Amino acid sequence: MALREFEAAVDKDKKNPYFRKGLGVTYLRLNQPGKAVEELREALKLNPYYVDVRHDLGTALILLGKREEGKQEFMIAFNDPTNPTPEIAAANLGRAHFEERNYVQALSWYRTAVGRNKGFAEAHLGIADCLTALGRPDEAIAQLEIGLQEVPDNPALMLALGEALYRAGRLSEARERLEATASKDPGGPSGHRAAQLLQAFPK
Repeated sequence: MALREFEAAVDKDKKNPYFRKGLGVTYLRLNQPGKAVEELREALKLNPYYVDVRHDLGTALILLGKREEGKQEFMIAFNDPTNPTPEIAAANLGRAHFEERNYVQALSWYRTAVGRNKGFAEAHLGIADCLTALGRPDEAIAQLEIGLQEVPDNPALMLALGEALYRAGRLSEARERLEATASKDPGGPSGHRAAQLLQAFPK
């Protein structure tokens, strides 16, 4: 339905960058990154100051395998003084480097994202993932605890902390966190995952 609506909107007003972005994001969600890139680039041509488009364009380029071009779009977005959400650009760079197993660089970008927005849960999760990949699980747990101080009751952070505690053998603390996650997010993905993990605990 979204695709039909945006296609109709673009047909009526081909010079509207907001319609172009909407169509590009829809193609991205439908796993058609090539078409997404075309529409998102058109949106930038129509409005070069529409910096938010670069977040989606970078993602689409990376999905196409054009990783360096994608990271360049994230970097342009991060350095743009008009960008209201530089933490998203920084986290996107962190994710891109993490996927390339460049964990030190990924960690630096995720920490930059938290520096720009301490309440950005995704960046706290990214830092913890990097620290775990670098063999520093205790620091990962500490980071998740910091994240929950900034974003209390965030289900994704609660789940990640429960899983980290479980891997560290701190089973009673892990159970407590996972039970809280399942209670907080009973119908969501974090709550569902927490309930699955709890089934593995001894009765």
